[in-house]
Amino acid sequence: MATVLFCPVTFNLAETTRMIQVARALDPRHDAVFLGYEPDFADLIRDAGFDYRACRPSWSREERDQALAFDQGRAIRSPFTTELVSARVAVERHLVRETGAKAMVTGSNLTSFISARAEGIPLFYPVPYALTDAQVSAAVHMGFVSGKGAIARVADRVATAVFRWIYTTAPLAPRAFTRVAKANGVPPLRTVGSLLTADRNLLTEMPWELEGIDLPAGFERVGPIFAHIDAPIPAVVEELAREDTPLVYLALGSSADRRLALTLAGALGTLPVNVVAPIRHYLRPDDTVPENIHVTDLLPAHRLGGLVDAAVIHGGQGTVQTACATGVPFVGMGLQPEQTWHVRACASRGNAIALSRKDAGTPAFLDAVRHVLADPGIRLAADEVRDAYEGADGAAATARLIEAALAA
Repeated sequence: MATVLFCPVTFNLAETTRMIQVARALDPRHDAVFLGYEPDFADLIRDAGFDYRACRPSWSREERDQALAFDQGRAIRSPFTTELVSARVAVERHLVRETGAKAMVTGSNLTSFISARAEGIPLFYPVPYALTDAQVSAAVHMGFVSGKGAIARVADRVATAVFRWIYTTAPLAPRAFTRVAKANGVPPLRTVGSLLTADRNLLTEMPWELEGIDLPAGFERVGPIFAHIDAPIPAVVEELAREDTPLVYLALGSSADRRLALTLAGALGTLPVNVVAPIRHYLRPDDTVPENIHVTDLLPAHRLGGLVDAAVIHGGQGTVQTACATGVPFVGMGLQPEQTWHVRACASRGNAIALSRKDAGTPAFLDAVRHVLADPGIRLAADEVRDAYEGADGAAATARLIEAALAA
């Protein structure tokens, strides 16, 4: 028996639920202990029955937004001060020793990349392929510049090359990480890519998403991991599903905002559909939405197959994978490059329509929703993708790799 320490960013829904799924898949002989700094989704960990340690220092809302933008490649500035990084590394190292942890699993909690190495235990990182060092190092086009013409492709290639240099070569990692790494006897982390590369980088993708890609050492595919929230289907969902009016699922994860939630709800309110929308965490008490928009808390989306006819989602990998696994065709709006990559991958398979955030609320968005509801080709593709997902279990694959390392 051994203890495994899980370190998700607990204000990131996808990371938190991904870690929960891996912990559930571990042999019960092992103990899973979680740590987190923000309370947003910590209750999901407690509700799943795991030992959760609330740690400090934590961030303000503004600092969380800045950290998320840095993690997603949308900003170079970060809220990581030397004092914060040093304090968090000290907390994590103490918890490793207190629990006797023999392995660490991270989401994108960047201090764990120092803590695990300082304590000499392996660090596992289940992560989408997009925006990893493996993808950025190899990509020719990352889709920074939209358009299909020659000029757009050349511009995107240049933008990709610049981003690659920034990510993999330029010494642009926050100085706090270099200083704290040295202070803890760890080789300095100087590039953005080095901040996000673990001992074992486990890519949570389906086989076709990595087809033709030669992965570097330290990277391997495990398969999809998405949330299985332990909650019943609300009665309103089952009631709406029994009606003849199409039922649309609107989900925006934890990386959207109030403005986008209201824009999409308002647009869907003009269509002859019912909408179930777990977007309550984005809305203020005085916000109003159209009568056909039924706002809820987080739903067990993995149980919505056969109940909803289509989805409108933000493009987070967990949300995309849930739609794929349940055979729900969708309109996806990637809010940052990693999300855009996954939505486009589904669009190329035919089970989704890819739009950008600027399309929210426009005639193009409404046409896309009508299309996914009415086009039998998209529905057929969604069924085929659902069938391909049967038996794919990235959480179990990740757990087996962790257990093999513990037994070595």
